[in-house]
Amino acid sequence: MNIKVITQKGLKSVSVLYFKIVSSIAFIPAVVALLFLILSLVMVQFDYSDAGKAIKANAHWLTLKDASTARSIISTITGGIISLTVFSFSMVMILLNQAASQMSNRILDKLIGNRFQQIVLGFYIGTIVYALFLMSTIRDIDSGVYVPAISTYLLISFTVIDIFLFIYFLHYVTQSVKYETIIHQISDTTQRALEKNWQFSTVTQTCTLTASGLNLPANKSGVYQGFMEKPLLALCKRENLILSIDVPTGTSLIEGTPFIRFLNVQSVSRDVKDQINGTINIHGGQSIANNYFYGLRQLTEVALKALSPGINDPGTAILSLQALGQLLAFRALHYPGNTLQDDEKTTRIFIRERTFEEIFEDCIFPIWDYGKKDRMLINALHHVLSQLNQSTPRAVIKNLLAQVEKSKTQMD
Repeated sequence: MNIKVITQKGLKSVSVLYFKIVSSIAFIPAVVALLFLILSLVMVQFDYSDAGKAIKANAHWLTLKDASTARSIISTITGGIISLTVFSFSMVMILLNQAASQMSNRILDKLIGNRFQQIVLGFYIGTIVYALFLMSTIRDIDSGVYVPAISTYLLISFTVIDIFLFIYFLHYVTQSVKYETIIHQISDTTQRALEKNWQFSTVTQTCTLTASGLNLPANKSGVYQGFMEKPLLALCKRENLILSIDVPTGTSLIEGTPFIRFLNVQSVSRDVKDQINGTINIHGGQSIANNYFYGLRQLTEVALKALSPGINDPGTAILSLQALGQLLAFRALHYPGNTLQDDEKTTRIFIRERTFEEIFEDCIFPIWDYGKKDRMLINALHHVLSQLNQSTPRAVIKNLLAQVEKSKTQMD
């Protein structure tokens, strides 16, 4: 196989693996625990160094000569912090289960990826690692210089910090799983993704070329997550290719489904096709940062789950609807850069993006279908649609607004 193809596939695999590791709930705790282990090594070395012995000899309040006392302190702290860690993990799991059952299991990534929670849990685990390593270094020698007193007092300081962190952790976790907080987080992340890619106030260049009839099928099944921009642009320039990617990011593809068209050539070698496939990201799982529509869909799912008979929470559905209205208002007035050019300003890649009408129908219509008999939701939907219609009048908005007004009149 061509070395370039192998390299591209390797880079793609590494990037996917890196994303999975960094987004894992265990990543931050593992890093923090490793830092605590390194700190324990440094502190024990300092404790047994000439400088450490001198400090303990001159500062009598730092003198901890009894090895059994030091072990008792460390073992008590270790047991207490383990209990805190278990309780904290249990509380997080219970709240995650509640959020998944009441809202949508697709929001779990947002909750699991909370950095503050991971740092707190990492601090707990790091304190335990520090204490266990410290306990293994205590020596039963009459002169107290071989009892790591400085390290032990530092451990006590960490324990006090852990207690205050635990108190704040209780407050933070209970606040972070509130429905309005979760909806706000999803909305903010989606807004940032939109602002990153949808920066134009007018429609950019569209494809006017006629396809050659040559297509590139998906080489495996999965969700299309975009492509490696620089390698694909370089390949298109080198081979003088113009491509049109006919599916938007987040589209589920079945192996063998054509999704890329060649616009200026009649034939392409197998090697070039392999190189193109090497730059395409098709795998399971999605992220809002790479696909803003995934965030919009999450808000829609939260609203639908809230409207289900088992939950019956129109208030949460209205919060999601309001967030969707704000995001749709931004999308209606901004357009993506749907072409990519090489360094010579030659357009090489045309990118398919969802239209406003497609997004509106996929996100708002299901909420209307589920909640058209709920008076609270109808009033909220009428309010959102009226504002959207004023800021960006479109046929799809006017048609649904007319249906909502008719339903509202019948209820009155």
